[in-house]
Amino acid sequence: MEKSKNMGLQDNTNAATKPNSSTSQGSCNKQKFALWTYPDTMEEVDKAYRGDNCKSKSEFIEKAIRFYLGYLKQEDNVNYLSPRITSSVDAVVHGSEQRINRNLFKIAVELGKLSHTIAAVNDVDENIMQELHEMCLDEVRHINGVINFEKAVKFQNEEEV
Repeated sequence: MEKSKNMGLQDNTNAATKPNSSTSQGSCNKQKFALWTYPDTMEEVDKAYRGDNCKSKSEFIEKAIRFYLGYLKQEDNVNYLSPRITSSVDAVVHGSEQRINRNLFKIAVELGKLSHTIAAVNDVDENIMQELHEMCLDEVRHINGVINFEKAVKFQNEEEV
């Protein structure tokens, strides 16, 4: 029975190590081991490693392993990230809410000024006021609050004819 030259690599008894000072590991040593993979997987690695700015297939596989380990560890990070994301979204919603409220206040002031100006210029009695209120209430319900000035002018002109 002939010994395979990779036989010792599976249990790392004959594993070679070499220094690696160019990675984030500093002066740690790399370990060599047997990697068994399907030919189509290696073809994909051959096609992709240069496109990922890797100098070698080993560097590409190292990056892939680290990425996958990060993916597996993300489940632990969900408990940390979820409250952070929630608080960020809450802050954005609160800020938007404040801006909308300020704008609604400004619009209400302008509408009040217009209402008082129109009331001062026109002689409107209580009955006409009540009829106008009911008409506008029905109209706003009917149009879902989307007020169109042009349609209001057309309606008023039709009433006069």
